[in-house]
Amino acid sequence: MALAKAALRGLGLGSGPRALLRLLSLLLAVQGDRGTEEYLKREYSLTKPYQGLGASSSGSHWELLGNAMVTTQFVRLTPDLQSRQGAIWNRIPCALRDWELQVHFKIHGQGKKNLNGDGLGIWYTRDRMQAGPVFGSADQFSGLGVFVDTYPNEEKQHESKKRRYSPTTQRIFPYLSAMVGNGSISYDHTRDGRPNEIGGCSAHVRNLNHDTFIVIRYLRRRLTVMIDIDGKNEWRDCIDVPGVRLPLRYYFGASSATGDLTDNHDIVSLKLYQLMEEGEHLPGEGDGEEEEVLTPSVDNFDPHEDALPEPMSGLALFAVMLMCLVGAVIAVVIGIISYQKWQEQSRKRFY
Repeated sequence: MALAKAALRGLGLGSGPRALLRLLSLLLAVQGDRGTEEYLKREYSLTKPYQGLGASSSGSHWELLGNAMVTTQFVRLTPDLQSRQGAIWNRIPCALRDWELQVHFKIHGQGKKNLNGDGLGIWYTRDRMQAGPVFGSADQFSGLGVFVDTYPNEEKQHESKKRRYSPTTQRIFPYLSAMVGNGSISYDHTRDGRPNEIGGCSAHVRNLNHDTFIVIRYLRRRLTVMIDIDGKNEWRDCIDVPGVRLPLRYYFGASSATGDLTDNHDIVSLKLYQLMEEGEHLPGEGDGEEEEVLTPSVDNFDPHEDALPEPMSGLALFAVMLMCLVGAVIAVVIGIISYQKWQEQSRKRFY
């Protein structure tokens, strides 16, 4: 043990449990799937004890917005109170081509199921520190948004009109989805982002006693989102979309909002890893074969148009019923006439 402590001091890491953590962080060139190596990038990561975050003359790489506040255990984007917005944004534009963002978060509150809201957004966008209606951040964003939506706005509207989605199109909330915006596309909050969703899955993340995680991986223009929310330390697939084109030098952030319905939305950590496939050149050593992306887009993506048809008005419904009734009467009359003719022909055969 004394030899281990001496070795840690020799590396300038001090001693004790924290020194061991620092040593582990230095060894985070982890061999991943399919020969992919992951390197933790501290300048884009947010971890405890959040040193300097929230100070007026902050030396932190992160900045708070709105009602967000920092504690010793988490960054609370919004408290369990009505009409709150909060966000946290990284100050440094990301120059990594391939990356993975691991999000440790918690959503909890006093509201009962489907009486809570509104959710949180994880961002990689051109603009930062802009409050707005999309889970506390600006609409018509340029970049990627991954949303944990805890309130089914569209479903509730359909229920009030006594309409329902079919089992193949209905979504179970809380719901995780992703959207790529080009700066001119609006997030349709009344439809819970359905028209421009590139993928999603149900994610029951509220009021759990164990840790909940999302991992967002962007590798070779393929976007993969997985969740670990069951307390089993196992990733579960949620979104896998090829042909996603995201520019460099965008900003990472997280935001949240409450309205009439509320929840606590907490970020425990945001850890960004640089991804490098086996044999890949270090940054600056490549031959520049990939052209630079200027506008975010998704290959072969068409907005969804699967809204439920509007119910017919009373006059239209009456007209349809009247036509059906007239058609039924005509069918009965034709049937009676045909039967009478058949009877006449039958009698003639006997005489």
